[in-house]
Amino acid sequence: MAGERRQRPGGSQSGTTQPDRTHAESASDRSASTSSTPAGPLPMLLTPDEVAALLRTTRKAVYAMAERGALPGVVRLGRRVLFHRDNLLSWLDERRAPSPGRTRR
Repeated sequence: MAGERRQRPGGSQSGTTQPDRTHAESASDRSASTSSTPAGPLPMLLTPDEVAALLRTTRKAVYAMAERGALPGVVRLGRRVLFHRDNLLSWLDERRAPSPGRTRR
């Protein structure tokens, strides 16, 4: 009895795994639609991992920059730190170095 599995009333065990599978599929769909690849759109609020990938740095460096106030669009929700996509992208665009002109003769 202690090692036996109990079935939920009115259903089988195979029926209880369906919501988990649906949840896993929806999570993979979400990650595919919010990927930070150049071809995929970015979500409105970015996680520190997404910002780190965008800036090609570490998550720890992103947290440090946010703490110093060096990154724009920081949103704190409880303990979570998120970043406004548009603020961050426009900030990056402002800091883009101009391409060197042709000075060769």
